[in-house]
Amino acid sequence: MAKPHLKSIPSSTSSSKASARKPVLTGQSDFAIKHPTSGSVPYTIHGPEPGGHGTSDRAYILINVMPGMTSAVVTALGEIKEIKTIDPCWGNPDIIAIAQIPDQDALTQLVLSRIHGIEGVTQTDTHLVYRLKEARSK
Repeated sequence: MAKPHLKSIPSSTSSSKASARKPVLTGQSDFAIKHPTSGSVPYTIHGPEPGGHGTSDRAYILINVMPGMTSAVVTALGEIKEIKTIDPCWGNPDIIAIAQIPDQDALTQLVLSRIHGIEGVTQTDTHLVYRLKEARSK
């Protein structure tokens, strides 16, 4: 059966101060750059425009949780402002989160203190995104 595509929920949709920020489930980033390819597989580079300067780093955080705890962990992740996308998945990992952080020290604190502090999280695997630069021809 095909998996339904869930749209992004902008954080500006909350109508009152008391309402909690809703987690963003799937959806595309505001700064995705589509590149044509000569091969048969298209690809997308997420990040600032080439030549531009990003104001933060982006990281993929793969999260494993205890059985039956995925919903509670997704809710807790939705309260963390640095986490921009939360995708619960079948198989391993249980959740893929995308975070935008100012630097690697902030990423360390986010993962080791905040995410590992959520009840039900058993393991994380973090991947910091970097920009590829074109090789200069000699």
